Amino acid sequence: MARPPIPTAVYVLLVVRRGDRFLLVHERNYDQPWYLPAGRVEPGEDPISAARREALEETGIPVEVTGLLRVEYTPQPDGSLRLRIFLFGHPADETPPKQVPDQESLGAAWVGLDELERYPLRSDVVREVLHHVSKGGPVYPLSILSPEGSRWDHA
Repeated sequence: MARPPIPTAVYVLLVVRRGDRFLLVHERNYDQPWYLPAGRVEPGEDPISAARREALEETGIPVEVTGLLRVEYTPQPDGSLRLRIFLFGHPADETPPKQVPDQESLGAAWVGLDELERYPLRSDVVREVLHHVSKGGPVYPLSILSPEGSRWDHA
């Protein structure tokens, strides 16, 4: 007898780097802190497309997703599972961060590590992952994140 699938919520978080600066979002929710471009993967959407969509919606900047930083999981008390996929990328062009608030965010900014203390962050994870990337921590190829059934000889 087949077991029922485990309900799973998948979220993407994107580290966008331009030189020595990182793209942060001024959130509308959670008491309006600053965070990485992030959001839930919609039904039928792949994580890379979700990351590009969320970045554009929240920051106004088109991005190229180029690597995978980490995948985290959290079993939930109701038996479901939460996955967080941390991705890495860079801006696709010179579009400046949005400055006019809308339903997605209050705005966005390019921030250096030396400026982080001026930004109330939603989580220390932001600081940790930005330091990881700035110190040359591993960024894995996107081929690690593949749709089920993908061929193994095209790594």
